[in-house]
Amino acid sequence: MAKQHWKGSTLLAPAPTVMVSCGDMENSNIITIGWTGIINTLPPKTYISVRPSRHSYKIIKESGEFVINLTPTSLVRKADYCGIYTGAKVDKFKKCNFTKEAAQNVSCPVIAECPISLECKVTDIIPLGTHDMFVADIVGVNVDESLLDKNGKLCIEKASLCAYAHGDYYELGKKLGKFGFSTDKKKKGR
Repeated sequence: MAKQHWKGSTLLAPAPTVMVSCGDMENSNIITIGWTGIINTLPPKTYISVRPSRHSYKIIKESGEFVINLTPTSLVRKADYCGIYTGAKVDKFKKCNFTKEAAQNVSCPVIAECPISLECKVTDIIPLGTHDMFVADIVGVNVDESLLDKNGKLCIEKASLCAYAHGDYYELGKKLGKFGFSTDKKKKGR
């Protein structure tokens, strides 16, 4: 297969499409973020990278808290809207008809319509260039009960989450296997 070599860029795909809520129950905002991920297991740590010019940047820096709300495909248009318009001029909760739900461990509201939300407390801010990375402990996770099976196991495929890849949004597809399936002795030979 012939390949071209390009200069370094942000071409890592897919990336999660998340709506990050910040502020408090009275004065809040939502920013759509593509630069996020898990960086540690114990303690559970995540990050979001935000341009200092964004309205949410100052809110998160001052409060030291945010909530990562995973976006289902049914909300992708609203997530796109929250990434285009500034919270300095638009109340995105109101405009998108989102319900603010109180979090358990942070002052920021959870977006009730999102099936999974991660409550986060900032531990470090790392300037990187165009963005600053907010490194945070995940201090709580809110999961919609409709995503649980009869034994309480998370069935994340029921969340119908979306992803972002090189300027476009995608719906996650079918399950291909589970962690460790390549060495599962029961399924060898397939």
